[in-house]
Amino acid sequence: MTALLDLGANVDYVIPNRFTHGYGPNAELFRQAHEDGVDLLITVDNGISGVEQVKVARELGLAVIITDHHEPGDILPDADVIVHPRIPLGHYPFGELAGVGVAFKLAYALYEEFPAHLVGLVALGTVADLVPLVDENRWLVQQGIKQLQHSSSYWIKALCEVTATAQSTINEEKLAFYFAPRLNAVGRLQDAAPGVDFLLSETMEQATHGATLLETCNKERKKIVDTITEQAIAQVAATDRVIVVAGEGWNAGVVGIVASRIVERFYRPTIVLGIDKDKGIAKGSARSIEGFHLYNELAKNKAIVPHFGGHPMAAGMTLPIENVDALRQALNEQATTLTVEQLTPTVAIDVALTLDEISVEAIEEVAKLGPFGTDFPKPLYALEGVEVKEMRKIGANQQHLKLTLASEGGVLDAIGFNEADMYDAITYGTPISFAGDLQINEWQGKKKPQFLLRDMQVNTWQLFDVRGIRQVGRWLSSIPAGAAYIAFTEVTRQYFSTFINKPIYLIDEVQAPAIDMVLLDVPTDANVLSELVSSHKPQRIYAHFHTEANGFSRLPTREDFGWYYKFLAKRPAFALQQHIEQLAAHKGWAVTTIKFMTRVFFELGFVKIDNERITVVLDAPKAPLESAPSYQQRSAELMLAKQFVYAPYAQLKQWFDERL
Repeated sequence: MTALLDLGANVDYVIPNRFTHGYGPNAELFRQAHEDGVDLLITVDNGISGVEQVKVARELGLAVIITDHHEPGDILPDADVIVHPRIPLGHYPFGELAGVGVAFKLAYALYEEFPAHLVGLVALGTVADLVPLVDENRWLVQQGIKQLQHSSSYWIKALCEVTATAQSTINEEKLAFYFAPRLNAVGRLQDAAPGVDFLLSETMEQATHGATLLETCNKERKKIVDTITEQAIAQVAATDRVIVVAGEGWNAGVVGIVASRIVERFYRPTIVLGIDKDKGIAKGSARSIEGFHLYNELAKNKAIVPHFGGHPMAAGMTLPIENVDALRQALNEQATTLTVEQLTPTVAIDVALTLDEISVEAIEEVAKLGPFGTDFPKPLYALEGVEVKEMRKIGANQQHLKLTLASEGGVLDAIGFNEADMYDAITYGTPISFAGDLQINEWQGKKKPQFLLRDMQVNTWQLFDVRGIRQVGRWLSSIPAGAAYIAFTEVTRQYFSTFINKPIYLIDEVQAPAIDMVLLDVPTDANVLSELVSSHKPQRIYAHFHTEANGFSRLPTREDFGWYYKFLAKRPAFALQQHIEQLAAHKGWAVTTIKFMTRVFFELGFVKIDNERITVVLDAPKAPLESAPSYQQRSAELMLAKQFVYAPYAQLKQWFDERL
């Protein structure tokens, strides 16, 4: 548009509305253009699949120039001119230009000189389109970023303002994660024209208004994506190799983002479709994984999917509602060639680092190799065997994770955006390996290295300490699915069955290997627990070790027993139940302590109890307190409690370490 306007053309634009026109060239819009007196159509970033639509335009007498970079089909449209980096194949030396790059080539030819003032737009479009950032694309993005950093264009200043970005710091990441999503959000929710109007802003006031609209749309888009993602995940079948989910009313403008999220979570090729019952169609987007060429696999199902287009890794499509199940079945049959390895995501580490190797200067040196992107990714670093010293969830919805990592080489701040789930998988003092990116965090003029988390790996077993947290709901959500809940007594099993809606096993019922083990109460015998962990070798142990709230943490002393005996001897037929609260308050004892000492005296024959009245047996034979069964049982319980309930975390972990 800028080039044609500069050169004096009488030109206008229209973007197909994805909700009413679908994707790509549209015969209805071509007819409208003809009625409006248009005699030349130029497509941008679409058209190569519009065989029938271009035929309509030609029949109307319109000249057609197609500029596109998408996969060409077997039959090409009958356009006057096709400008495409792979048509004819091998004619142009770089076949990976983005749609914006192809349009830029046409503008270049019209100007008859390199239009440097437009290269910023090329950088934005190339990064946003996720094309390989190599060769000519790479050079164009490099030049475009330089131009944007110093541009006086109103739109770039307004975008910097709304995203709190210093213009001089614009790089490929700002384009990809700050600017592109906001421009895309408009077309995902409504007509995309305001995005073009914003980029063509002729005043700062116009640009500011446009940027505010983009920001509003982007926030709304995020909420919609979160809702649909939650609904889509609920439909995912564990057995599917290709995930195809559909929902009535799902916004067709954001289903591509939802598909990306599902691929991130399940690592399966994914199609997300919005159903329009009135029109009888399902319209949506797809994202793939390495080894499953989306365009080619969809092309095998033209009878099911009459309208589609895209790349090996992404596609858009429209099909009749009744064909959705057939598409799911067909693609899953085609995906049987995918191996377990192909369906297992891996993280390829470029450089393993120690903390003492990381500095602001080193990060700045690596940054000079940019821009980074598709097919030229930033180096992925690994920090191996570091410990987490501090961690907390941050963000408005507690969705991010802030960490302090430490090793002999020093300490390093780390942050994981949308990685709050890691919180429940990390234990202090455990050597953990992290994969991610290095960046510079600048605050109040001070620069510090910061690690941006992408993944983590734990190569040793972990002990998660949830002792003393009586509200079960506070720790239950952190337990992985499939964990084995283990109780040592039937009383404990019955107690927790009201809180835990999953099987609870007694110690002799645990059969399959328990990778994640939740110990609900204190073992009745330490040897039993020792045998359990030695045989199952769990990767995670969640220690709760529930004890009865009415228990006590120590045995009464001999002096306590002596005082109580003398007290009873002076009061024949003492009504314990009637006076126990008053006695407990007088001595500062727990009621349970008094009941325990009474039981010990009774078992040793020191007292007799008749109708809840206690009388001392004056001629009772002497016997050590330790010989009473209750005393022995409570001594053993307290020894186990000391070993498991009250032991410091490090001591408890050492006990398990020796058995694992």
